[in-house]
Amino acid sequence: MVKEFKDFISRGNLVEIAVGLVLALAFKSVVDAFVQGIVMPIVGVLFGEPSFDALTFTINDSIFFYGTFITQLVSFVLVALALFLFVVRPFNTWQARKAAGEEDEPAATPEDIALLREIRDSLKK
Repeated sequence: MVKEFKDFISRGNLVEIAVGLVLALAFKSVVDAFVQGIVMPIVGVLFGEPSFDALTFTINDSIFFYGTFITQLVSFVLVALALFLFVVRPFNTWQARKAAGEEDEPAATPEDIALLREIRDSLKK
């Protein structure tokens, strides 16, 4: 059992997944700050408030906070939109350019090789 556990822990994929998870969580805080600090105030300008948390209704002394749900739903949609516009689309564009070969600049031909090619072409004539 100890050997199995050592094998499990020492797998390369586990470390890569852990690093990816930590980076994703750090990136989440950046995106959340963008949405809460920049995008939600724009929502506030459009709708009068940046948060719908105050929206409630009451049935038999039970308070339903449907505004909190609406705020989280709007926040989710805005996070998804921000990720799509600022991460997914640029990444897909970069991948398409890379696949088309636009990213790979041809290496400059060294001067001695160019000179040898000129000599070869002259000899052919």
